[in-house]
Amino acid sequence: MAIRTIVQDGDPILKKKCRPVTEFNEKLGQLLDDMGETMIAANGLGLAGPQVGMLKRCFVVLDQYLDEDDNEVDEILEFVNPEILETSGKLTIFEGCLSFPGRNGAISRPQYVKVRAQDRYGEWFELEAEDILARAICHENDHLDGVTIMDHAKVFYEDLTPEQIKRLNLDEDYE
Repeated sequence: MAIRTIVQDGDPILKKKCRPVTEFNEKLGQLLDDMGETMIAANGLGLAGPQVGMLKRCFVVLDQYLDEDDNEVDEILEFVNPEILETSGKLTIFEGCLSFPGRNGAISRPQYVKVRAQDRYGEWFELEAEDILARAICHENDHLDGVTIMDHAKVFYEDLTPEQIKRLNLDEDYE
């Protein structure tokens, strides 16, 4: 595995639509492994193909949960050729992105998502997610269509004064 360079703001690849993955081979597995390692090294919750310079419809997200013995588990989930099947609910919070360091935009996303995708071997699966995992899946899926937090956010935390932050009601002010 290797840590890859994360594409930053201004790189045109972040605005391009990705191509479907058609070859499920060792090269794809290496890309997914590298993306997972890169995401962890950067303290991220997700990373999409274009963020490492690859216009492939794939991303990884970090799922953090407690197992049956209340042990904390960190699991990297891999999504290839994902399709959002269903969403519900809505929550607006400040959201960051590894490609836009220092920018945290107020973004509304579903609280629940159902996604269908392939794994690294080409096998289809469905997954239901809520809250932060649902948000990460939607965020990374947007990257595959060239959509970033800069497109979604109406306001950025860093642009607000302390007084504006005190009065902030994201769900009412920035829907």
